[in-house]
Amino acid sequence: MKRMQAWGRVYLLVVFAVMYMPIVYLMYYSFNSGGAMHDFQSFTLKWYRDVLSDDRLLIIVLNTIVVALLSAAVATILGVIGALAVYYVKRQRTKNALLALNNVLIVSPDVIIGASFLLLFTIAGIKLGFTSVLLSHIAFSVPIVVLMVLPKLEEMSPTLIDAARDLGASHWQVLSGVVLPFLAPSIWAGFFMALTYSLDDFAVTFFVTGNGFSTLSVEIYSRARQGISLSINALSTLLFLFTMLLVIGYYVLSQKGGRLYGIGGRK
Repeated sequence: MKRMQAWGRVYLLVVFAVMYMPIVYLMYYSFNSGGAMHDFQSFTLKWYRDVLSDDRLLIIVLNTIVVALLSAAVATILGVIGALAVYYVKRQRTKNALLALNNVLIVSPDVIIGASFLLLFTIAGIKLGFTSVLLSHIAFSVPIVVLMVLPKLEEMSPTLIDAARDLGASHWQVLSGVVLPFLAPSIWAGFFMALTYSLDDFAVTFFVTGNGFSTLSVEIYSRARQGISLSINALSTLLFLFTMLLVIGYYVLSQKGGRLYGIGGRK
């Protein structure tokens, strides 16, 4: 058994090394004064200064953050409502069907989703740009929030709601005073996950963005096609670090939720 565990650890180390070595390589050469992805000469922050002094890029960063925050906020609200709706469905077959529909946007290839949104916006007469990107990000973020919130709902003890109703609480008081506080860690976790997905998305955004509007992922792709520049490395490094902060925030909130509520929803 110990030997199997040792081989399991080695396997995990190899997998993580393969996954993260290209990112570490990219980050390492973002500090190269030589301006190339080889022959590291000396440490410099020139490429980061170039990124931070690029007005057009700063506007794109602002666009990306605004879209991510708005889409995550709206998707969190819709996702919580959707999770509650699925939770209170009594027929198991209907609940399974709703969950299957919810998961379609998660398991479907991004290229298909992006092309579908492009056709939808074209038919509906919606101009490609901020609105189309925001709506598409909301759409693919909602299922993520549902999957984050629904398991926490399943953990909630029905006695919490019964006790609140026995004390004379209205439906709104039960929702705002019992259900939502219990779901708060998973709601925040869903928000951070939606925010991360929005910041990182490229395939869907590439299809639905228009002239005069861009996001960081699309901008990085466009710059990479023009040739190797270490400003791309610096920009990618900043985006990766920001995403890691969001993931850490999600992890902290998940751990906080595990400490606040035990099995069966008891504090």
